[in-house]
Amino acid sequence: MTKAKSKPGDAPVLFEVRQSSIHGRGVFALKRISKGQRIIEYLGERITPEEGEARYDDDASDHPHVLLFTVDETTVIDGGVNGNEAIYVNHSCAPNCEAVNDDGHIFIEALRTIKPGDELTFDYALERPGEFQMEWKEQYLCRCGARTCRGTMLALPK
Repeated sequence: MTKAKSKPGDAPVLFEVRQSSIHGRGVFALKRISKGQRIIEYLGERITPEEGEARYDDDASDHPHVLLFTVDETTVIDGGVNGNEAIYVNHSCAPNCEAVNDDGHIFIEALRTIKPGDELTFDYALERPGEFQMEWKEQYLCRCGARTCRGTMLALPK
C-alpha cells in the first residue's frame, strides 16, 4: 500500500495506491473528494507520439501497457518514466473522475463527490489509428464491472 505523500503546508493526503479488483493496483480515496476537485497531475516524460509507439508496441502484446497520455498532436506523457501515482488510476466505463488538459498539463479531477474507500477511475477512451478491428476489443478488455460497461477501454467507433 502506498500513500501519496504531503509536505508541511500541502493539502491533506487524498488517496492511496493498493490492490484493485479492476486491474492490478488502483488509487483509492482516503478522504471525501468533492465534485470538480483536482486530485493529481499525470506526470512522466514528455515525448513525441512516434517515440511512444516505438516504446510500447501494443500489437506485440496481449496486455498493452496503458502509460501514454496524449497531450496534443506533438506530445504524449510516458507515465512509465518519471511518472507518479496517477498511472494507477484505472479505467472505468462509468468513471468518477475525468482527465482535464490544462495548458498542456493533464490533471485527474472528480466528476462527482467520491467517498473514502472508493476507487478513482476515468474513461481512458483509447484510440487506435486505422479502421476498428474486433481483436482490439479483446486486447483492450475492460474489467470495470459497471452496468454500462462497453467491454473495452477503447473509444468505440463513431
